[in-house]
Amino acid sequence: MSHQPTGIALYDTAADDAAAAVIAAYSTSFGMATRLLGPRVRTHVRNIYALVRVADEIVDGPAIEAGLDAASAETLLDELQHETMTAIGRGFSSNLIVHAFARTARECLIGADLTDPFFASMRTDLTVASHDDASHDSYVYGSAEVVGLMCLQVFVNAGQASPSGPTPELVDGARRLGAAFQDVNFLRDLDHDEAALGRDYLGITTGAHDRVAILDRIDGDLAAAVAVIPHLPPDCRRAVTAAHDLFAELSRRLRADPAPTARVRVPNIVKAGLIARALVGVAPRRTSP
Repeated sequence: MSHQPTGIALYDTAADDAAAAVIAAYSTSFGMATRLLGPRVRTHVRNIYALVRVADEIVDGPAIEAGLDAASAETLLDELQHETMTAIGRGFSSNLIVHAFARTARECLIGADLTDPFFASMRTDLTVASHDDASHDSYVYGSAEVVGLMCLQVFVNAGQASPSGPTPELVDGARRLGAAFQDVNFLRDLDHDEAALGRDYLGITTGAHDRVAILDRIDGDLAAAVAVIPHLPPDCRRAVTAAHDLFAELSRRLRADPAPTARVRVPNIVKAGLIARALVGVAPRRTSP
């Protein structure tokens, strides 16, 4: 007798597989980190990041390269947001990536309070070129902190008979870690963002801020996140530790090379060592601003 899924179960599996394929194509580091997650949460986290990646690609180049102007890209983003919220409500989408995300959102209580700020930040990329402190903080909240909060909803609710909200301490840790990840990537992509996209997220090119102050903020956020990782469910801690330590290493390398000539990366052998440390349960690396 065949035990292959059929009907909606088969469609759910196909949607999850599509989300996993998106992540595998776009991020080897993230793909490695998700493999450290327990099976209870792994697929859900991939589903979140797949939708995030698709939205990001609408505003960060591929849509424009395909011939769309900014107004058309914004329309696409609006349509994606509408389809996402509709799918969360009805439990189905003809878009496999949206369907995968909606299934995760329904199980783990991810609602408009998190998706609306995310899409708002994505929309900002089509209209704002240079950020001040207030717009930077708003952008980072929507583009990164809420993604961490979506993952946190998965960590505490996936597979639970009675989903509930995370503690304030876990919420703060998720936000701080997401902010650190985003600011590290802003620093890594500083030249590309300015030359190719015409964007200044950090105020470095205008002289409003310098790299050292930003790295101090990043390391402070990473240190704050370390304090709450032990309070995450056990099947999430290793993956979050690996991700934290990877970005802590990126921060260290950015600080050591104030004028990089290429995008700062962590060599594969170093990545493997960080993942191995996390896998055997070594505590996250400490950082200090």
